[in-house]
Amino acid sequence: MMLLRNSIPRICIALGLTDGGRLLEHARREADAGERFLEFRLDYLPSPEAGPDLIRKFLKAYPDCWVLATCRRHQNHGRFNGSIEEQLQILTAAIEAGARAVDIEIETAEAAKGRVRELEGRAVVVISYHNYEGTPAMEPVMRRMAKVPADAYKVVTTARKPSDNLRVLSLSKSFPKSKLVLLAMSETGFPSRVLSMVMGGLYTYATPSAAEGTAAGQVCARQMRQMYRADKLSKNCKYYGVIADPVRHSISPAVHNRALQAKRVDGLYLPFLVAPLQLKDFFVLAEKLPLQGFSVTIPHKQRILRYLDAVDPLSKRIGAVNTVWRKAGKWRGTNTDAAGVRVPLEKRTRLGNKSVLVVGNGGAARSAAFTLADAGAQVTVTGRNPDRVRALAKACGGTPVMPEAAEKADYDIVVHATPVGMWPHGDECFFAERVPGELVFDLVYTPARTKLLAMAEAQGRTVVPGIEMFVEQALAQFELFTGVAGPRAVMEKAAREAIEEQQGRQGA
Repeated sequence: MMLLRNSIPRICIALGLTDGGRLLEHARREADAGERFLEFRLDYLPSPEAGPDLIRKFLKAYPDCWVLATCRRHQNHGRFNGSIEEQLQILTAAIEAGARAVDIEIETAEAAKGRVRELEGRAVVVISYHNYEGTPAMEPVMRRMAKVPADAYKVVTTARKPSDNLRVLSLSKSFPKSKLVLLAMSETGFPSRVLSMVMGGLYTYATPSAAEGTAAGQVCARQMRQMYRADKLSKNCKYYGVIADPVRHSISPAVHNRALQAKRVDGLYLPFLVAPLQLKDFFVLAEKLPLQGFSVTIPHKQRILRYLDAVDPLSKRIGAVNTVWRKAGKWRGTNTDAAGVRVPLEKRTRLGNKSVLVVGNGGAARSAAFTLADAGAQVTVTGRNPDRVRALAKACGGTPVMPEAAEKADYDIVVHATPVGMWPHGDECFFAERVPGELVFDLVYTPARTKLLAMAEAQGRTVVPGIEMFVEQALAQFELFTGVAGPRAVMEKAAREAIEEQQGRQGA
């Protein structure tokens, strides 16, 4: 198996289906789409013994495909209820049916070293370790694994915090990379699935295009290839990202990765799920990876200030940052939301002396309030937390008002800057019945047409969709991250496509 690193495909489609017919259907669909490496989870089948025949049927039609056969026992978080001997008999039959690789969990391999050794030379033997509770110290795990000879070793943990990605990936520095498959499950661990490829991992896993995956944090192969270029990234690529909670809805990876490709920048932009109390841990990951820069969104725009070395004056006044980048070894922060709010409005009206209602009191609302006040607008602030509304209004020289009174008043412009109406709660709206502005700007961009915008249009208002704010602030971020002007048309198109795809998934 000396040529394993060059011969095995880089992305494995994990097929875990409980019906043999559907398993074949999905396998054929993926093969027809050009995928050449498929994992058949035989333990998902009602009769795993029937799995080898399914492999034989599939490979008869697609002989150039690699099939990885897995039959994990229920004691090891699989679904197979048979003995170790029965498990190995099924995997042996899978090899005889044409499977080029088998995945054997470490518990089975330790208990049946002789039987596992019999498979050497007949197929690629992958010994796997899974931890569904967390990410322990990795060196003891690898020492345990190395006691069982194999062609490759798969170490899969569960990421509970951002730095867990680094912990599992650190094995690539102390063990032959060409023999390792490293990743962390959970949405927090998603970056490891892409980064392991950059760091020389043997392959990674993805979901089929029209079925659920077999582990938390997987994405489909199309995203792996097109959005993240997981199979084409160089070892010298630079890392960027977005931190948020939740982060799955963010279209930033789709937009920034498309821009990096368009400008031929050797870089990768990843989503990082960072819980409110995990910012300090995230910076451990950011320092060691290292990240060159990252976008910041809900709920971190204000709290992140304490972790930065330098912040520009306007962002200090706003008290919120949405963009962080590294320069001369220091973390610097700014707020490109300001331009994201101001520029789309200035395309439609002059802001001086206009009455503006800013809805919200978080990072985006603060950006809007200070930016518009600096532009000469008369700012009024409303929201559902009276104390925070009064504090923001005082800070920006505006007027506080409660939601009920705001809805009855009249303003030239309304800027909505709360998460109300954001995916997956698209049926919600801050205003109960009446939208009190002639020009209505909703900073929420997913969905593209929020309930607020629909209500405003029905009431004869002029509306500005959140995608305009998103693109404007993303352009400024891209230039700060890379030193290259962002491709506006490319980024706007990518944003619209990402929102449409997201809405399509919601409607499916």
